[in-house]
Amino acid sequence: MAKEIWDALAMKRALTRITYEIIERNKGTKDLVLVGIKTRGIYLAQRIHDRIQKLEGVDVPIGQIDITLYRDDRHDASLKQDPVVNSAEVGVDINNKHVVLVDDVIYTGRTIRAAMDALMDVGRPSSIAVAVLVDRGHRELPIRADFVGKNIPTSSREQVAVNVHEIDGRDAVELKELPK
Repeated sequence: MAKEIWDALAMKRALTRITYEIIERNKGTKDLVLVGIKTRGIYLAQRIHDRIQKLEGVDVPIGQIDITLYRDDRHDASLKQDPVVNSAEVGVDINNKHVVLVDDVIYTGRTIRAAMDALMDVGRPSSIAVAVLVDRGHRELPIRADFVGKNIPTSSREQVAVNVHEIDGRDAVELKELPK
């Protein structure tokens, strides 16, 4: 059974707040690059890009990184595997840029670590920050998000599902209980 935590309007507000925080921390948009982590992070990065364009009148470069996660979020530790980087192509120049990695949920930190490794393989950014819609805790690595839409404390028997209109036909954040 899924419990809706956020509806479309709440998601929109959170992404707008994250956008303002990114602009403020970067002191504008100079040398800023957004990189969405496949799959839902790409759509969230595009939304942040569009808000920056509307607010600042600047077309910030936007790229994407393909990291396939082989069920790192499973509750059975024997089934965990590390994320696999399928492609280190970002599509934009990240050298000497302030890169903001965008993803839907941060959990163990393994996806972000893999994305940072992939970024370092294609260039040398000035800085890397992390923006996520949801931080659900349970870190296994010393990685944190710099910009967070919402902290949702969860148990290991729960899963956070971010629905985006582009894939799921609606925007929402849901908390689901995993089967026993």
